[in-house]
Amino acid sequence: QVQLVESGGGLVQSGGSLRLSCAASGRIFSVDYMWWYRQIPGKEREWVARTFSDGGFDYADSVKGRFTISRDNAKKMVYLQMNNLQPDDTAIYFCNAGIKEPGGPLLDRWGQGTLVAVSS
Repeated sequence: QVQLVESGGGLVQSGGSLRLSCAASGRIFSVDYMWWYRQIPGKEREWVARTFSDGGFDYADSVKGRFTISRDNAKKMVYLQMNNLQPDDTAIYFCNAGIKEPGGPLLDRWGQGTLVAVSS
């Protein structure tokens, strides 16, 4: 069973930093894209940062200059370094990845989410 597991969330004061991690595990042939999303309860999920298998990456305007996405292909992990956090960044953060199992198609996978809370 392929799984994505996030970690690193928590409570931080405004201006502080957190680093989220997401690990893919299970029978994995390859990992394509790896993205971070966030969701405030009652609102739609929005993408925050994304990285692709060719090394490309992109950020939502709301986090540019503050968040940095990186990945370790050997470890099948993606990270999100979040600096200068603001109360508006409070949300549940989800890891999303396109994963191929041996002999199978590319499937979209989601983690269970990790809570980031920023106090003013």
